[in-house]
Amino acid sequence: MDKNNTQEIIQKEKDFVLPTYTRLPFVLTSGKGSYVYDNEGNQYLDFGAGIAVSALGHCDDEVVNAIQQQAHTLSHVCNLYHSEPHAHLAEKLCQHSFADKVFFSNSGAEAVEAALKFARKYAHTKYGEGKTRLVAFSNGFHGRTFGALSVTDREKYQAPFRPLVPDVEIIPLNDIEAARTAIDDNTCAVIVEAVQGEGGIFPASEEFLLTLRASCTRHGALLIMDEIQTGFGRTGKLWAHQHTSVQPDIMTLAKALGGGLPMGATLMTDAVAACIEVGDHGSTFGGGPVAAAAALVVLERTQRQDMLDHVLEMSAYLTSEITALQLPQVVAIRSHGLMIGIELDCKAKPFYETAHHYGILLLTAGPNVIRLLPPLTITKVEIDQFIQAFVRMISGVKP
Repeated sequence: MDKNNTQEIIQKEKDFVLPTYTRLPFVLTSGKGSYVYDNEGNQYLDFGAGIAVSALGHCDDEVVNAIQQQAHTLSHVCNLYHSEPHAHLAEKLCQHSFADKVFFSNSGAEAVEAALKFARKYAHTKYGEGKTRLVAFSNGFHGRTFGALSVTDREKYQAPFRPLVPDVEIIPLNDIEAARTAIDDNTCAVIVEAVQGEGGIFPASEEFLLTLRASCTRHGALLIMDEIQTGFGRTGKLWAHQHTSVQPDIMTLAKALGGGLPMGATLMTDAVAACIEVGDHGSTFGGGPVAAAAALVVLERTQRQDMLDHVLEMSAYLTSEITALQLPQVVAIRSHGLMIGIELDCKAKPFYETAHHYGILLLTAGPNVIRLLPPLTITKVEIDQFIQAFVRMISGVKP
């Protein structure tokens, strides 16, 4: 428990790690359940869960055991050979979704890149040249690699890297007429989040998603559902689009999937898969045995009805407790399972930067929204602890 060690590590990161993130001034060394700990012994209640990654909490016993057992057996095999865990995982993902086939990768951005490539190949195979347009939505976020960035409506992220992937149109979310106009015979795919996470916890309405589905079907385009943040029970359904009657052609997954290990997946129908040939895409580490073993635990646990019921119960309790505070700074509370946005009448960043002083960790989503993504295993006792710290922080009480 050495503060000097903290400064040494922070300085080492400054010296040797590319500074693409602004990190908070402490060093996390361990975690268990809903809590993480720094190297000075401080405890933090984690209401960000690694940006929705640690859905089962930190160091979940089943996930850890699965990782250890697989690592002792076979930690890596290249995709030129067959292996068990990813085959079992692909089967389970298809059984619990609309999909017929799965492509494994290592992150959400990679899952999106695969989805965009597969959509372009599908259109080229079925319709020939020219059907290349992609439609995405304002405030959407799909990643920072070139294809994913091209369909991400963030000027500050896009500007330094143009020209990006061409033939992309960004239209307003939930604008039905704009969608009907934008999706035409030249559109190969539409990509949408059922609930925008980075954009401020804004849902796509069922009517809007139904419009997208109908327009895509009419014009021979694919509907890509980005469930990278919303998947695995986060909204109280295994997949957020299951709150509606809409089924996509492709779905992208990551974050919670690997149980803390890097893993992404692109799920698709047989109609899409039939257009993809050997050599069209690849990933050295995609579907690796250790990550797949962890993912099997995550999927099994998050698809259970008792887990989904717990998510909805804790969501209702957390939202009601925040509402009951009647904080003057709070403009709106948007809750979709354990994906909660607290819109403020001021900047959210200062609260994110000071929350650790109150023993809590949280996130932001846009300039004025505090974003809460606690582990799905969160309890009422932990929520009560969070509320006590949160009200002190918002009210400016010194920690």
